[in-house]
Amino acid sequence: MQEEKELQQETTCDCEKEACKTEEVKEAGKDEKAADKEVNKDAKADDKETKKDAKAEEKEEKKSAKFSKRKRIEELEEEVAKLKEEVAASKNAYFKAYADAENLKKRLQSEADNVRKYRIQGFATEVLPVLDNLERALDVKVEDPNIKNYVKGFEMIYQQLVHILENEGVKVIEAQDKPFDPNYHQALMQEAKEGVESGMVIEVLQKGYMLKDRVLRAALVKVSE
Repeated sequence: MQEEKELQQETTCDCEKEACKTEEVKEAGKDEKAADKEVNKDAKADDKETKKDAKAEEKEEKKSAKFSKRKRIEELEEEVAKLKEEVAASKNAYFKAYADAENLKKRLQSEADNVRKYRIQGFATEVLPVLDNLERALDVKVEDPNIKNYVKGFEMIYQQLVHILENEGVKVIEAQDKPFDPNYHQALMQEAKEGVESGMVIEVLQKGYMLKDRVLRAALVKVSE
């Protein structure tokens, strides 16, 4: 009886111990769960912070990339503007050079044309005094047959010279009985003449000549008052 009582007490004691252990395990489990929960909470907080930092960093990177892109666009626009200016300057230089070349070409062509057109000017200027002398000689009246033969030879030479000059565009300036024109006439004398209005050429003292459209020598004239 006593033994059963002792056994019962031991059993009760063991049960109480077992219950205590179970309770301790439960408490330990609760603590572990609480710890895990705290860890998870911290992990979530860390993850949230990490994501927040990542988003902030991504936002900053996008902002930086956008700024860099804008800056690059501005640089490219500046380069394009400079290139446009250079192209415009090159075009202006080209057109100026082209215009200068064309003007030079035209001037040289004009000079070449004038050289061909007036190539006889120097020769004609030197020949005109010879024509004047021949005309004066031919105006002299001679009776001697021998001298007449010489005069005939002079007349042939005169006609040949006139023919050569005419073929090159040299022609006499018409002055007799024409209104005085300072572009073609040079007045050496003035004289009143009845029935003739003032400013008319009443006598040609020396013939004038044109070489095409250029005055080779002005006519020396007497003009009415």
